[in-house]
Amino acid sequence: MDHIPATSHVLGDCSLDELSQRKSHKWRTYPPDVLPAFVAEMDFTVAEPISAAVRAALAIGDTGYPHLGELGEAFASFAVSRLGWAPRADWVFAVPDVMTGIVEVLLATTPHGSGVVISPPVYGPFFFRLGFIGRRVVEAPLRRCEDGSYDLDLAALDSALADPGVSAYLLCSPHNPIGKVWTRDQLQAIADLCQRHDVVLLVDEIHAPLVMPDAKFVPFGSVDHPMAERAYVFSSASKGWNIAGLKCGIAVAGSDQSAAVLAERWEALLCSHLGLLGSVAAFSESVPWLDAVVAQIDENRALLGRLLREQLPEVGYVPGSATFLAWLDCRDLGLGDDPAAAFLDRGKVALSPGPDFGNQGTGFARLNIGTSPELIAEAVRRMAVSV
Repeated sequence: MDHIPATSHVLGDCSLDELSQRKSHKWRTYPPDVLPAFVAEMDFTVAEPISAAVRAALAIGDTGYPHLGELGEAFASFAVSRLGWAPRADWVFAVPDVMTGIVEVLLATTPHGSGVVISPPVYGPFFFRLGFIGRRVVEAPLRRCEDGSYDLDLAALDSALADPGVSAYLLCSPHNPIGKVWTRDQLQAIADLCQRHDVVLLVDEIHAPLVMPDAKFVPFGSVDHPMAERAYVFSSASKGWNIAGLKCGIAVAGSDQSAAVLAERWEALLCSHLGLLGSVAAFSESVPWLDAVVAQIDENRALLGRLLREQLPEVGYVPGSATFLAWLDCRDLGLGDDPAAAFLDRGKVALSPGPDFGNQGTGFARLNIGTSPELIAEAVRRMAVSV
C-alpha cells in the first residue's frame, strides 16, 4: 500500500484516545468499539484564534445574547478575498444554523402546502425539515453520468418547477453528498428557470470554504442575473472550521426587500453569542488553518481512492471537488439497500446511510474523510472486513 501522509501539525494528530473523550454527536452515538465516520464533524483541532475568542469571552462572563458586531464585515471580507464575491456587510444576517435560516425564509416567503424543489441525492434534512413546516418536497434528481459522477438535469428541474403549487427551489452549492461545484453557466441556467417560473431561490453554500484546489467555486451572489437580487444565500463557518456546535450561521440578502424579511425575524433567528464571536475569528483570523484543512482533504480524497482500489475495488468513488464527504457506490458489494448498516454491524464502522439522501441513495453510503489519513485507512479496512 502507498505511504499514508501525516496531518498538518495545526490540525492535531486525531488520535483515537483524544477523540473518544469528545461528547459530540459523532463520538457519543455509537459504542466505543465503533469508528464513527458518518455525521459531518471533522476530527481536527479547532483553530487557535477561534478557541482564543471563545476563551476570552468566557473569561469576562461575556455569555449573553448575540450582537451582530463585526460578523457582516468579517464575512464580506472573506467572501471578497476567498470566494470572489462582494456581498454588502449590512445584508449579512446571523442565524442559528443554515437549515433554521432556510426554514424561516420559506415560512416567510412561500404559502403553506406549497412545493419546494430539491435535487437528490441531497442532504437529508432537506426532506424532513420541509415536511415539518408543511411544505411539499418536489424532486428534480441529479443526472448520473457514465463515469459515476453527477450533473444537473435542467430538463428535470424545469419540469419540477412547472409543477402546480411549487413556490421555491432549494439549491445545494457545493452539493452534499457528491461534492459537486456548479459552474457559472449552470447557475445562470438555474437562475433563468427560477425567474421564468417565478419561484423563490434559496442557495445553501455552507461547504463553499471547502472547495478543492482543482475547482473554482462560483457564489450565486456573484452571478450577473436578476435572481441574484431575489435569492437568499446561506453560509456558515460551521463546516469549514468545524464549529457546528457553536451554533452560528449566516443568511445573505440580495436586496433591501429580502433583507427586511430577515431583519423582522431576528428573534426567531438568534444565534449563539459565542458562535458569532467564533465565526468572526474564523473568517478574519483563521484562513491559514482553513488552508491546511483543504490541503489535508485534498490528500485524503486521493488516499481514499487508492485504498478503495486496493481493498474494495467493487466500490464506485468519484472524488468530489468540495466538502470532506465521500459518496460511495456500494451496489456491487451485495449488501442491500443500506450498505452502511452492514458496515456498522460487521465492520464496526459507522457511515451515513445512502437512503437518507433520497431514493437515489439506495445502495450508497457517505463516508466522512475530515480526519487523519490513518483513520481513513482504518475505516476502509473495517469496511473491507464487512464484505
